[in-house]
Amino acid sequence: MTSGVYPGPLLLLLSLLPASHQTCPSMCLCVSDIVSCSASGLSKLPKSLPSYSVTLDLSHNHLSWLGPGSFTRIPRLENLRMTHNQLSSLSQGAFNNASGLRYLDLSSNKLHVVEQHYFQGLWRLEELLLYNNKITQIEAGTLIGLSSLKKAYFSLNQITHFPFFSIQDHSHPFLAMLDLSSNRMSRLPWEDVKALPGLVQRGLYLHNNSLICDCSMYSVFWHWDLRGYDSLKDFTDEHTCTVYGNPRASIRFLRHSRLFQNCTVEKAVSLPVTVLLSNVLVSEGERVRLDCQTSLSSTDLSFTWISPSKGYITQATINDTLISLFPNGTLEIQAAKVNDSGLYVCTALDIKQALNATREVNVTVLLPAVEPFNTGYTTLLGCVVTMVCILIYLYMTPCRCSCCKQPKPQAIPISTYDPNTLTSVFSPSVRDQHRIQTNKHVAFMEAMISEEGPEWTPES
Repeated sequence: MTSGVYPGPLLLLLSLLPASHQTCPSMCLCVSDIVSCSASGLSKLPKSLPSYSVTLDLSHNHLSWLGPGSFTRIPRLENLRMTHNQLSSLSQGAFNNASGLRYLDLSSNKLHVVEQHYFQGLWRLEELLLYNNKITQIEAGTLIGLSSLKKAYFSLNQITHFPFFSIQDHSHPFLAMLDLSSNRMSRLPWEDVKALPGLVQRGLYLHNNSLICDCSMYSVFWHWDLRGYDSLKDFTDEHTCTVYGNPRASIRFLRHSRLFQNCTVEKAVSLPVTVLLSNVLVSEGERVRLDCQTSLSSTDLSFTWISPSKGYITQATINDTLISLFPNGTLEIQAAKVNDSGLYVCTALDIKQALNATREVNVTVLLPAVEPFNTGYTTLLGCVVTMVCILIYLYMTPCRCSCCKQPKPQAIPISTYDPNTLTSVFSPSVRDQHRIQTNKHVAFMEAMISEEGPEWTPES
């Protein structure tokens, strides 16, 4: 008989847990909170997907339709990739219980119409990718509920009209990228385009469309070019328009502007949006005040700032004691930091007249000035001292000191050229004759030239 706790209740509890929440489909790869079912030949969604999935990759399959509540059992889902499938439509409620989605990639599919109900409830969505589909129409209310949207890509489609009027400051405060390039738009509602928030205008891409050349079109692009928007600088040659709608008569209007010489663009455009750009340099730790001076003269204005580090700022959303927003729109940062650098955008809204104006300030926070004797000077001084020590070592060593020179060896006495002495050298004495005869050696004297004269040394 064995002792211990009977495992029956534990096994029963585990058997009651939903298996679909715990297992990974056989055709997928599950790593931590990432589930990848890419290129698995799927024609429909797997029946069991782990509930812990945060990132789900269903790209490169044969999915053609998403039914209601397709992702109900994945409440933590934030990133969904369904690129390169056969999706032609999405049913109403396809993203029920998936309100946590932040990234949705539906590019390279076969969508024709983006209907209003497609993205209902995705108020946290930040990036929407719909490029390279067959889209011809985007319904007016499609983007209204996407209040957190930052980037939307609609390029490489067949779009002829876009609901620009549905994008406003209060509905899309964070939208900074709207890509409508490479479509079939010929005439745009330029008044609606000019009424877009300044942040959206800066990130609006319209190149490679079939725009018809006219003064309204050129006036908008001329002012965007004057402000140095990247959407124009990066795609200068791709901005073309057709003369009288003739596709063969296409010109690059940002480089060749003769056709628009009679257009009035020198004056400020009569727009609801007026952008004033300035630069501010400040040292770290200093107090910064950014004004929101615009062209609006009304005294009943509401102000909204967008900060590169803190996002959307209004009087109702400020929860930082180091930031203040005054009634006149001035934004104060009490102690600036390096990460506070960037573009600050203020929008002044006149609700009564339905006008808004934008003020842009580029802030650069510099590090505090260093002391005159800084690390660079210390390094330079160290190098100089090292060089001096090396020179002292090379030229002041003991063997080279004048006071320590070794005395020259004593010179060997030099024999003078005297015949009398030569006879005594070559004619040995009687005492030496016996030694010479015994050793049988003959000694010769050979001259050696020295610094002081010829020197004679014996050589055997």
